[in-house]
Formats: sequence, C-alpha cells, structure tokens
Amino acid sequence: MARRLRVLHRTEYKYDRKVVLNPHKLMLRPRDGHDLWVDEAFLSIQPVAKLHWYFDTFGNSIAEATFSRESDVLVIESELVLRRYAGDPLVRAGGGPACPYPFAYTDEDARDLSPYLGLHNPGDAGALDQWLNTHFTDRPGSAVPFLRSLCHTIHRVMGYSSREEMGTQTAGQTIAKARGTCRDFAFLFMEATRRFGFAARFVTGYLNDAGSGDGAPVGGGATHAWADVFVPGEGWIEFDPTNRLTAGSALIRVATTRTPAQASPISGSYHGAGAVFLGLTVSVSVTEVD
Repeated sequence: MARRLRVLHRTEYKYDRKVVLNPHKLMLRPRDGHDLWVDEAFLSIQPVAKLHWYFDTFGNSIAEATFSRESDVLVIESELVLRRYAGDPLVRAGGGPACPYPFAYTDEDARDLSPYLGLHNPGDAGALDQWLNTHFTDRPGSAVPFLRSLCHTIHRVMGYSSREEMGTQTAGQTIAKARGTCRDFAFLFMEATRRFGFAARFVTGYLNDAGSGDGAPVGGGATHAWADVFVPGEGWIEFDPTNRLTAGSALIRVATTRTPAQASPISGSYHGAGAVFLGLTVSVSVTEVD
C-alpha cells in the first residue's frame, strides 16, 4: 500500500538591502524509485531564476539557480506530491535466511561501497569504542536487528536539542555533549555502523509526522536527516535514531550523500557592499492526500 503525501517546503532569506545573488544549488526533488514515486513537483523562486538541472556524483537530482537581478529577499518554495511505499526490512520475501552479524561484503560489493566504509573522522575511534562498549550492549546476531538495536540505543541515551547554526557535530562531539540534532544523531549512527564494518550514507528529506514512531515525533516542520546502511541481501535500509525508526513511510527521502556537508537542501552565497544578512526562516508541511 502507498501513502500519498504533499510536501510544502518554504525557505526565505532576508537582507538589509539589495544584494547580488550568486548561483544557488537546490537539492529538493527526490528521484523516483520502487519505494517513492514523484507524481507532481513544483518549484517557485523569487526573484526569478534560471534553472539548470543535473545529477550529482551520488545520482541526486540537483537544480542550479542563477539570478539576473538584485534583491533584498530570496524565497524558494517547493511543492511535491509523492507516493511512498514501504516494506518491512525484518521480513524477507520467501522467508529466506536473514543476514547474520558479523558478516563480510563480497569483494565486488566492498569495492562499490568503499566510499561509505571506514570512519569519516578516524580520530573519533577511541571515543566511539568506549561509548559503544558502555551503552550498546544488546547486540543481536542478525544484521538488521543489530542495527535496529544500535538505532534505539542512540535514541535512548542521547538528548535531542534543536540548533539553528549550520553544520553537523562529529561523533566525538555528540558523545561528549550527549545531545544533538537529527543530523548529529544520523552522523553518529553512521560512524558507529562503519566502526562495525557496515557501509553507511547520509540521508536528507522530510518526516511525515503522522507516520512516525512511538511518542511525539521530532523533526517535523523542517527538513529531517537520518542514515542508510547497506545490508547484504537486503540493500540500503533507512534508520532514524532521532525517532527510533527503521524504514517505513514516515521517512521521505530527497537525497543521499557520503557526508552531511554534501546534503544541504539549499546552498549558495551573495555579495553586496556593506550588505547584512538579516535571517533565515524555513517551514515544512507534510500532509496526506487522497
């Protein structure tokens, strides 16, 4: 069964005077797949921009916006109508055996997955190992339950806090603070799974509040972040430690990257003599439609 969803994403930048807007990269449109179909996609930009569409190195759909006139405001509005299909990664078709843990990727898979293997910050290895040995004690002998237990451990141990500043904490910083945002938790989960030999990547997208996990969902009303892990025989499986989710239609993927820094929904710059950036507002609404 599919859930049909409408996503409205509005971003507004304000400046104290008219500025020259340099090209902006927009990562706002998902790619179609067996689990996510894009029925409609609309993009509105003020001031008017010329768009150049292309795929990045990860296969994400990117729009580069270029501007021909100055403005003291930049408003980008994206509307998507999607069909989200979700299976149960804990139930294999045909009842075949689940992937055990520990495991080993085939030589071919390991070669393809090499950019997603190994710590992004090797200096965090000691802090990660200590934290995992202390808190991650329930380690099932099957890969998906193993990863699900790790996801739940981060959700249980870490405290959530919103943060307006750009950027993502390292795994070591999140462990030291015992707090973070969804992108911090996603990156901690990625680094932890890589420590156990899994290939992991970063996912940016949206959260369907009505279809999330137990308790009040965290991450609605804004863009959301989680992680993908490649499990032999199962493929890429989504894990959201912020909301203790394993796959499911609550997670609406827009793009996947190797690092959090590569997954900004909107990135760009401006210039203007003496111009001051006044602020940024972002709103996201996800609703189910007939």
